[in-house]
Amino acid sequence: MTATAVHIKSEGFDQLYPALRKKEGRIYSDEELLHLPNIAKDHPHYAEWQMRKESCNRLKHYFKKRLSPLKILEAGCGNGWLAARLAEIPGSTITGIDVNYTELQQAERVFNHIPNLQFILGSINAKEIEAAKYDFIVFAASIQYFSSLKEIISQAMRKLKSDGEIHILDSSFYKPGEISAAQKRTGNYYRDLGFPEMTEHYFHQSTGELSSFRFKTLYQPSFINRLSNYKNPFPWLCIKKQ
Repeated sequence: MTATAVHIKSEGFDQLYPALRKKEGRIYSDEELLHLPNIAKDHPHYAEWQMRKESCNRLKHYFKKRLSPLKILEAGCGNGWLAARLAEIPGSTITGIDVNYTELQQAERVFNHIPNLQFILGSINAKEIEAAKYDFIVFAASIQYFSSLKEIISQAMRKLKSDGEIHILDSSFYKPGEISAAQKRTGNYYRDLGFPEMTEHYFHQSTGELSSFRFKTLYQPSFINRLSNYKNPFPWLCIKKQ
C-alpha cells in the first residue's frame, strides 16, 4: 500500500497550527523532509533535530527487538518524518494519523514511495482505523496537543493488541507545582510570536494523570542532558496494555 491521505474533517486548530509552524521556521522543503532527522548544520533547528535523531534511534532499536511483523500507529505524525523512519523496520506496517491537512499533504507527496506506510487525516478514532489493532502506538512531540492525557491514553489503549504498548517521547511532563509557571511561559511564547490563540490548544501534562495505567520510564534525562543543546531533555514513557 502506498502512502495516501484519507480526507476526514479535521479539528479546530488545523488552520492555526501550520501558520505557527511557518513563523517558527518549522516548515521544511520536500528535500529537507526526505532526509530528516538529518539536516544541515547551519539550519536554525539543527540542535533540536540532533535530539529528535537520538530519540528516533532509541525507539527503532526498541521496536526491532519485538518479533515481526509489527503494526505501528503514530498519533499526531505531522509531516510524517518519524513514521517514514519507523517504516525502515523490517516487517513493519506504519500508519501516521494527524488532523493537520497541510503537513499530511506534504507527507504523502514526499513519502509515497514507501510501500508499508500510509497516512490518514483525522483523529485516533477515525473510521479508517476503527477496527485496527496495533503492536505500538507512538506519540512523539504531540501529547501536549491533547486536552486530557488520561482520555487520549484510554482511547489509544482500545486500539492496542493484547501485548501492545503506547510510547510517549519528545514531550515535556511537569510536576503539579510546575504547571502554572509553565503555562505562563507558553502563553508569553505564543503572544510574542503573534499566536495567542495557540494557548487554547497546548496542554501541560503531568505523569500523575497516568497513575491508573501500567507505565514505566524507559529514558529519564539527566540534569546535564536538560542543559545541553544536543542531548534529549524529554522522558520516554512506555504504557503497557492493561
